[in-house]
Amino acid sequence: MALLDLESVHVYYGNIHALKGISLTVEEGEIVALLGANGAGKTTTLRTISGLLRPREGRVRLRGEPIDTLPPHVIVYKGIGHAPEGRRIFARLTVEENLKMGAYARSDAQGIRDDMDRVFVLFPRLKERIAQVAGTLSGGEQQMLAIGRALMARPRLLLLDEPSMGLAPVLVEQIFETVKSINQQGTTILLVEQNAYMALTIAHRGYVLQTGEIALSGRAEELQANEEVRRAYLGG
Repeated sequence: MALLDLESVHVYYGNIHALKGISLTVEEGEIVALLGANGAGKTTTLRTISGLLRPREGRVRLRGEPIDTLPPHVIVYKGIGHAPEGRRIFARLTVEENLKMGAYARSDAQGIRDDMDRVFVLFPRLKERIAQVAGTLSGGEQQMLAIGRALMARPRLLLLDEPSMGLAPVLVEQIFETVKSINQQGTTILLVEQNAYMALTIAHRGYVLQTGEIALSGRAEELQANEEVRRAYLGG
């Protein structure tokens, strides 16, 4: 049984048909990349999984259990964390307060402290800025905080939406190495990313979305070798 399963999911914004019957799976322990141009439906897919949007048709299942009618906070309880596009940190709160907000659904004080320490191992820069107001962090530090906050819920599945957006190349490499480490520590990841080359370098499998439909899917190395993918997304 897949950890995450989307079956024939249709999502609308008003009369705009954003997702047109997409089906995909994410297996336990994988990094799965979701690629596509702007407007292809990548962010809509993640927002649907996390309960921020409702499918008009189709099902979203976590370990076989339908979650597409559940409110977002219950989906967090079920084990899905979401680091959204644009980071969406709490700009007026400190780094520490942002991380604690990520653990709002938990009551295990020692576990929360342990997970905060884990975040600081992954992102040492955040420990140095623990008392700093989040809105004054650099773009790279804010991205680290957004990922760290999502990890504080101790998710089984982590949704990452454009983690490299707007970052300098050296920080992009650092973020992707950290994403790989998070996966190696046991967290399954569904990754939306414009930088297709970097995404496919760390992913096990991938899907390519075009105007709300899945155009291609396969192992990461197969997509890297695909001429259509190379021309459209890899500069080949």
